[in-house]
Amino acid sequence: MSSTRSTGLSVGLSMLTLVPGGMGGSETYARALTRQLDGIDEVSAVAVLPASAAGFSEGIPERVVEQVRGGASTGDRLRTVATATVRAKSIRRLTADRDVVHFPFTVSVPRPTRHQGFVQSLLDVQHLDLPQLFSRAELAYRHHFYQGAAKRADVVITISEFAKTRMVQLLGLSPEKIRVAHLGVDTSAFVPNFGERENFVLYPARGWAHKNHARLVEAMAVVRTSIPGIRLVLTGGNLDSLGALPDWVDRLGLVSTEKLHSLYRSASAIAFPSLYEGFGLPPLEAMASGCPAAVSNAGSIPEVCGDAAILFDPLDVGAIASGIETAIADRATLSMAGVHQAARFTWEACRDVHLSAYRQALQSV
Repeated sequence: MSSTRSTGLSVGLSMLTLVPGGMGGSETYARALTRQLDGIDEVSAVAVLPASAAGFSEGIPERVVEQVRGGASTGDRLRTVATATVRAKSIRRLTADRDVVHFPFTVSVPRPTRHQGFVQSLLDVQHLDLPQLFSRAELAYRHHFYQGAAKRADVVITISEFAKTRMVQLLGLSPEKIRVAHLGVDTSAFVPNFGERENFVLYPARGWAHKNHARLVEAMAVVRTSIPGIRLVLTGGNLDSLGALPDWVDRLGLVSTEKLHSLYRSASAIAFPSLYEGFGLPPLEAMASGCPAAVSNAGSIPEVCGDAAILFDPLDVGAIASGIETAIADRATLSMAGVHQAARFTWEACRDVHLSAYRQALQSV
């Protein structure tokens, strides 16, 4: 074992399946974790990254595996896993001095040694709750690399009580093994706008099936009958997969952090009709900007948004439209409530759960 036990805890964040710009909220989470672990006296942390993600860490030192290049498709990820497996011996040397190895992106390749604590982040089990949205190859991949690793890990970190409950129910994991680390919002990075807003609704989400874009577009057509001229603005990757859209929809794609924050400050409301979330960070970021939120009542979203948003049934186009209209009408109340709700979720609190999880894993060795 590492000699650092006497003075602190040494941790390796193994992130070989990271695809920068292609992993949504999990990427925000992992980057924030690197920032939060930097400068903590009781912890020495390093990030192990593929060559394609060099420079990802915002705090802790990096150890780069040049042979791993990554990719977003299931095939690309399998090649990453295969390369990491073949080079397991040399990759393990990069974390040989660590007491605990943590896999923020779930897939644990190569596995830690039996002398190291093993921590897995499993953000949700959407593939079990909504299997119809996944290909057979993706389901097989998740069954092996998500579920199998969760059962072997010393500690599993997830991001909501909803996700924890589903893991206990569907995977048979012990509740004591799962630690809930709510994601955070750096409220200092957001400037709330309680004044006038522009005539558009924002939906920041990748073009994945569970994000439910098609019903939102239908709902906005209804909203436009009561709020003339209002537009829908979409941000995020993979939006080309949505096909043809009405001319009142602006498909911006991936935007800078500064641009997204500007949209939060100026939108009439954020709509978030997702069918499933392990957490759901965009509504909180919008709330931190004073943006009224109309959100789905599915998954973890009610847990995260509380009473500071208008909830709707994401399968009901009329309910989505009504929720958006109500959020815009109740702007003054929701803007203030949203700012207070967002302030409850901090990255420091998220980090502290991780530190506790690392200690728990080390005790299992």
